[in-house]
Amino acid sequence: MAAPDPRPSVTRVELPVDTRALGGTTNAYLAAGLLVDPAARIEALDAAVGVDESGVAASSSTTAVDAIAVTHTHPDHVGAVAEYADLTGAPVYAHADHVDRFTAATGVVPDGTFRDGDRVDDTPIRAVETPGHAPDHVAFAVESDAGGDGESGTGGDGESGTGADGDAAGATRDLLCGDLAVADGSVAVAAPDGDLREYLDSLERVREAGYDRLRPGHGPAIDDPEPVCQRLTDHRLDRERAVLAAVEGGANDVESVVDDAYQKDLTGVGDLARATVVAHLEKLVAEERINDGWAERIGGGAPGE
Repeated sequence: MAAPDPRPSVTRVELPVDTRALGGTTNAYLAAGLLVDPAARIEALDAAVGVDESGVAASSSTTAVDAIAVTHTHPDHVGAVAEYADLTGAPVYAHADHVDRFTAATGVVPDGTFRDGDRVDDTPIRAVETPGHAPDHVAFAVESDAGGDGESGTGGDGESGTGADGDAAGATRDLLCGDLAVADGSVAVAAPDGDLREYLDSLERVREAGYDRLRPGHGPAIDDPEPVCQRLTDHRLDRERAVLAAVEGGANDVESVVDDAYQKDLTGVGDLARATVVAHLEKLVAEERINDGWAERIGGGAPGE
């Protein structure tokens, strides 16, 4: 195994994809040789990984990529996994428990697998299991002794900055957190992929770990992880209370619960609201807080993104 990089930089490239996330982009990251979530191929990402427009390695027949992985296999995170694996020659890694799901989503049979706490290939990046948004959801922990980082938008312009303060030795700990968290708004936790009990547990795990910065799959970095994790937890529990109140108030099918729990115009997001309510009802049934007859009334929801 390679020794941890004393200063692994993190490069972010925003990729235009078909997603319901705000902004219409997914973040790909390159951190200490690990390429995470290459959802689409664009010139800026080519430049970040070290290939030219024709797909040839830009320098000495090598690229900046030692391995490729994804935070989860929703379509807006995996679109160019196969292409960048071919362009860079880098091995592709997937969670050991979700290899078939990974292959079905990417068209790639992984070269290797990882589990919670494992380093990915020879990189210093470690996998952190964070299920909930999706059953195969993982994050990737980046540790460095200095705070430098880089960010690149779709135009390829880089930014450098100073990382959050770490411990007395100056170490910082970033987490490439996929769709666990967002700086603004909330994350979809929707049936059939979403599991709210696991999602809340994952938020708590990350909050307690004390990361200096979260780097989400959509939108800007989160420099205050603890309050953001708490905000996302509170949002889910508020929605849970609304769903439970609807059931206790006499709603007897999913559509009635949706109407009572949201009480607003859901044009354009009605399917996602229904799938979210189903996920909440599944949690309440599992915790025996509502009648298990609801298990028979719950239909399939739309996958989250």
